[in-house]
Amino acid sequence: MTVKAKPINLALQGGGAHGAFTWGVLDWLLESELFTLKGLSGTSAGAMNAVVLAAGLHEGGQAGARDALHRFWKAVSNRAWLSPIKRTPLDVIMGQWSLDLSPSYLAFDLASRFSSPYEFNPLNINPLREVVEETVDFELVRACDHLKVFLAATNVHTGKIRVFSGPEITLDAVMASACLPHMFQAVEIDGVPYWDGGYMGNPPLFPLFGTTGTEDTVLVQINPLERKETPRTAREILNRLNEITFNSTLLREMRAVEFVGRLIEEGKLDRKDYQKVRIHRIAAEGLKPLQSSSKVNAEWPFLTHLRDLGRGAAETWAEENFAAVGERSSIDLRAEFL
Repeated sequence: MTVKAKPINLALQGGGAHGAFTWGVLDWLLESELFTLKGLSGTSAGAMNAVVLAAGLHEGGQAGARDALHRFWKAVSNRAWLSPIKRTPLDVIMGQWSLDLSPSYLAFDLASRFSSPYEFNPLNINPLREVVEETVDFELVRACDHLKVFLAATNVHTGKIRVFSGPEITLDAVMASACLPHMFQAVEIDGVPYWDGGYMGNPPLFPLFGTTGTEDTVLVQINPLERKETPRTAREILNRLNEITFNSTLLREMRAVEFVGRLIEEGKLDRKDYQKVRIHRIAAEGLKPLQSSSKVNAEWPFLTHLRDLGRGAAETWAEENFAAVGERSSIDLRAEFL
């Protein structure tokens, strides 16, 4: 019996190399043909996944999108071979993906806390920019009429979110969305400097509402909302602060979605003027044990490990929640912020 594909939007979080988990989610969703993608909202690595998928989809359909994602992440890994920041031999032997003991990583991490990228990287060299430029045809992204794409960045001057879409989606827009200020110089677009979009929307949900023809949005969440343990070391504390910061705007949007939905149900808002949105989530539970330094680890075995975790998470989510899509949210939004 053939199952009719259900339309969904996808909201893709950023998280460095952990974005390969999202690659796995996308790969499974495209392969399963259970869903039709209508809109993509992405930040940082999520933005990269979004434009790679859009270009591949326009050129070669779902199979083309899967191939494009594979080529992109393989290119990321190939370029990482030239990086001096690598795991120690002991970490390799022990099967640890962390770079916490890597002398080169520790030196770079220390340098980034005492000098800015304008000082230690005056030429503004960013190998990842070269990878994106070589693997993504932005003419295809902008021409893709199968789905709408939205990329988030943070305006350095105003502190407000900037969402790029349609003809605004360029190489600079993607790199602005992924510009961590302690690592790279701000990306200027039309004279305005931008930093990583995660500070103001990781990822933003609102661009997907009322623009794609579907009320179902699936959040692919890399950064955990909740941890049971209290961070003790300086690195653990910094990592948890980053997770809280990069999830804060998402929580506010989810609160707004729940509030509007409740008012619609109570008859206090007219459905003609307001949309009741259904939210779903594919969470990266398998990434929780990983240290934050592993977000810089782009070794191919690690990336494919994350991809496989993503594929498994997407399959499990679909098995448990396919019936909910188109009918109701599969997560309790109110419980997310209470």
